[in-house]
Amino acid sequence: MKNLASMMKQAQEMQQKMAEMQEALAGHEVVGRAAAGMVEVRMNAKGELLGLRIDPSLIDPEEAEVMEDLITAGFNDARAKAEAHAREEMRRLTGGLELPPGFNLPF
Repeated sequence: MKNLASMMKQAQEMQQKMAEMQEALAGHEVVGRAAAGMVEVRMNAKGELLGLRIDPSLIDPEEAEVMEDLITAGFNDARAKAEAHAREEMRRLTGGLELPPGFNLPF
């Protein structure tokens, strides 16, 4: 029974650490850029979009498709940085233990 109690305590500690990590990820901001920084996308490490900045020189109604592509590129750059940060935090939390493929915490 002691072993089961110990496992339950470890599970509770891990759950608390996961909650703390979720909070830390929400507070960690990354910036993705496209078009040499003319488009910037800010998001947190949980993948939530926080803001978008577009250089006024890019705003041309006839170039809407280019603008859409640049925003997408900026967002994808920011998301990749957020995912890398989240993976590193998870690796730190689990002591380097790799999770099975498809087991993507905290998302």
